[in-house]
Amino acid sequence: MLSSTDFTSASWELVVHVDHPNEEQQKDVTLRVSGDLHVGGVMLKLVEQINISQDWSDFALWWEQKHCWLLKTHWTLDKYGVQADAKLLFTPQHKMLRLRLPNLKMVRLRVSFSAVVFKAVSDICKILNIRRSEELSLLKPSGDYFKKKKKKDKNNKEPIIEDVLNLESSPTASGSSVSPGLYSKTMTPIYDPINGTPVSSTMTWFSDSPLTEQNCSILAFSQPPQSPEALVDMYQPRSLVDKAKLNAGWLDSSRSLMEQGIQEDEQLLLRFKYYSFFDLNPKYDAVRINQLYEQARWAILLEEIDCTEEEMLIFAALQYHISKLSLSAETQDFTSESEVDEIEAALSNLEVTLEGGKADSLLEDITDIPKLADNLKLFCEVVPDVNVAGRKFGIKLLIPVADGMNEMYLRCDHENQYAQWMAACMLASKGKTMADSSYQPEVLNILSFLRMKNRNSASQVASSLENMDMNPECFVSPRCAKKHKSKQLAARILEAHQNVAQMPLVEAKLRFIQAWQSLPEFGLTYYLVRFKGSKKDDILGVSYNRLIKIDAATGIPVTTWRFTNIKQWNVNWETRQVVIEFDQNVFTAFTCLSADCKIVHEYIGGYIFLSTRSKDQNETLDEDLFHKLTGGQD
Repeated sequence: MLSSTDFTSASWELVVHVDHPNEEQQKDVTLRVSGDLHVGGVMLKLVEQINISQDWSDFALWWEQKHCWLLKTHWTLDKYGVQADAKLLFTPQHKMLRLRLPNLKMVRLRVSFSAVVFKAVSDICKILNIRRSEELSLLKPSGDYFKKKKKKDKNNKEPIIEDVLNLESSPTASGSSVSPGLYSKTMTPIYDPINGTPVSSTMTWFSDSPLTEQNCSILAFSQPPQSPEALVDMYQPRSLVDKAKLNAGWLDSSRSLMEQGIQEDEQLLLRFKYYSFFDLNPKYDAVRINQLYEQARWAILLEEIDCTEEEMLIFAALQYHISKLSLSAETQDFTSESEVDEIEAALSNLEVTLEGGKADSLLEDITDIPKLADNLKLFCEVVPDVNVAGRKFGIKLLIPVADGMNEMYLRCDHENQYAQWMAACMLASKGKTMADSSYQPEVLNILSFLRMKNRNSASQVASSLENMDMNPECFVSPRCAKKHKSKQLAARILEAHQNVAQMPLVEAKLRFIQAWQSLPEFGLTYYLVRFKGSKKDDILGVSYNRLIKIDAATGIPVTTWRFTNIKQWNVNWETRQVVIEFDQNVFTAFTCLSADCKIVHEYIGGYIFLSTRSKDQNETLDEDLFHKLTGGQD
């Protein structure tokens, strides 16, 4: 027999706040528990005492003081360290979240707030039909992102009502896993590779998904261009320090949304975080290609990446062409059936360029290794230095040395020579010879890109100028628009458009992405850091294969380190310092000033993780390896 005193000492009262779905206010429930009671038992007591008949399977306990979920239901309260003063919340694990996609479309859907962000993003991408979710992540926008918009709203008398794509009935609502059937590589193609529309047989896969045919088209097609006034009102970084601020809000992939303070119905940005795009396939990736195109487009328009005026006009011409095709009801009739095979072959070759893979070529003799010169061996970074109008065809090679990179310049006489050497250098930088089947397609793609830069005669442009039904300022950055009169800008865009006017829709988007990838600053993510022993701040650029130390005042690269030369890296979590060891006993260390050092640590590990992918993996990822490379030891 236990006395009342013994009973009191063995058990104690635990107050739990219950998130009732049908009540606005939370309700407190008091339970008498003991330390050896497991979490599952606590939840069972809660449900019995609440006495409301409903599905409680998605509910779990959240510990507010410790900022963590109690998901291991077999653990006891003692093992978790839960005592009478603990503030526990019994709440659904899946909550509504608003996501701003790369095309600026707002999507509202139900997301797991208890799963780590890496898994949550995977589920989100399955709902949106975006393959290779490991390339994307969630970004919490900085105050600057809304700065100009809020200023404009104050002067606007009428409230702005945004059209939100509501996917509330997503399969994750009940906590069940999302079916990967929509983008399974074992099924037949689900998109027309020419214009990106869902093929008729695809729609049977949407029966259990909120992504209806109409919603799918919204995500797979480009949105109408923004007005010049809207462009001016959007935040544009003016310096490397400004660009570094944009990257401070990446969420930790190894922790849940709730653990990182994200609130229900909060707005986050879904973006391609890692600039290493694997296995782009128009037959499966209409949404992925379009969202990637849109992210590239906005990076150009808002000058998040620098480009020359000549390149800006090429991007403008492609945007104009894509906008016309996207708005046209006759997109599906753009090409005849006899041309389909030829275009698919071209898309296959373009896919090789974008992913660095191999393509089949029946005409190539694999026993014959072509050579441009004797004794040529390159292990370098390759950067184009081209001005077609000025007849300048240069290649900048960054050769790795013990303490960084040395630069070497190659000057070519004409387009053909440049295309051959550029393709050869790009293959050499990947450890491949010119016998690789992607060499000739790469040469042709480079030549095609150069032809896009060629100036055309004014005769066709003059006749088209009167028929241009879009504002030319919509397709260039505000700074570029200020340099030209509207009619002059339209003429130059139409002049460049003559070179791309016959491209189908999806190919034009892939060409835009390819042109974006060819920019010298492509793929660089910036952070403001202080290197060990230095008295001034510097910019650290993180790319898919290297780190770059950049002078914050001048923007000039100082030192480059390749990931292939990294022996190990770690973080001193007490001093928040990242330490990296390279080959030949070269060390560098820095503290991150514009963001948490965990973000930079995850970027390095994330890119190394992505380099391990291969097509024979059947799209399965080693999630444990990702967390091992990116998680660190807090």
